[in-house]
Amino acid sequence: MFIQTEQTPNPQTLKFLPGKVVMDNGTAFFQNIEEGSNSPFAKRLFKIDGVEGVFFGSDFITITKNQTEDWQVMKPLILGSIMDHYNSNEQTITEEQKNHNKSLQTDENDTDIVKQIKELLDTRVRPAVAMDGGDIIYDSFKDGVVYLHMQGACSGCPSSTATLKMGIENMLKHYVPEVQEVRPIDE
Repeated sequence: MFIQTEQTPNPQTLKFLPGKVVMDNGTAFFQNIEEGSNSPFAKRLFKIDGVEGVFFGSDFITITKNQTEDWQVMKPLILGSIMDHYNSNEQTITEEQKNHNKSLQTDENDTDIVKQIKELLDTRVRPAVAMDGGDIIYDSFKDGVVYLHMQGACSGCPSSTATLKMGIENMLKHYVPEVQEVRPIDE
């Protein structure tokens, strides 16, 4: 099994591409082993000293490390854990994950503005953010402000504020005049 790695804009985060499906649908983000209790894969990765975040995308895994740890030491351990997971035939997640990023699916209560915001986030923002090893979760739209959760490599990334303000906010303002600002919210 050949696993590729890619750097992300966040120096504390690396993206691992196993060449296999990681999540059949949606994404999952765990910030500690307790949050990953329903994921044998996440629990395996959190056993490695220094792992502070595990994000599963459709075909990639993003690992966030403690600032004091070194990728030179951690990377071989992570690669081994990924191989062990795929050799074990265990599921990535054993029960339905709460936020399979259904946040961007429209529902009957959404206003036309919210539907338009979700559509833009899903079609234009998420693919770009996934390239960097992360994801975006729509939370709400109130008084002209769009509230979003940043996940994976985007969570805690030094450039995430610029991504939100210069990229996402400008794009949403252009297409949806009712949007005045985009703000991140912590989970």
